[in-house]
Amino acid sequence: MNPQNAIYIAQSLDGYIADKNGGIAWLDSIPNPDGDDMGYYAFLNRMDALVMGRITFETVCGFDCEWPYQKPVFVLSNTLHEIPEKYQDKAFLVKGTLSEILAQIHEKGYTRLYIDGGKTIQQFLKEDLIDEMIITTFPLLLGGGFPLFGELTQLLAFEVQSSQIYLGNLVQTHFVRKKI
Repeated sequence: MNPQNAIYIAQSLDGYIADKNGGIAWLDSIPNPDGDDMGYYAFLNRMDALVMGRITFETVCGFDCEWPYQKPVFVLSNTLHEIPEKYQDKAFLVKGTLSEILAQIHEKGYTRLYIDGGKTIQQFLKEDLIDEMIITTFPLLLGGGFPLFGELTQLLAFEVQSSQIYLGNLVQTHFVRKKI
């Protein structure tokens, strides 16, 4: 199977994934009384492992719940020296260039990767390493914060695979990379 890197993420209408203080409480702004996962678990079931940056990893570690992933999590960081003991059998520190990191992960048999975290997503996009994006847009203007997308060195084209409305307010669009 060809390696594939995919994103499943939410953004505000103005393109931010976290507010000015790094907060994500706005993700709970739309009532979801039935706990609709909006395709998240189906997406996650297609993935072999997750790759995330240190900030996202630390955010997840701070959630008031059990570790949310059943699959290996590879944490990209140049500043973190070890994974906290509580997560050592669940998360693994990786360092190097993205191509070196992907080679290490693929060597372990993980080829379908869920890429998470703003800076990590931006790095993968900058190196044209994202094949699929599922982006759920909230009808909120945060007015600033951490943007989903950053500067690119080249045009990246995607095709819309599908678009769906959830909870009467959220627009989820599924994009696949179109090589020009």
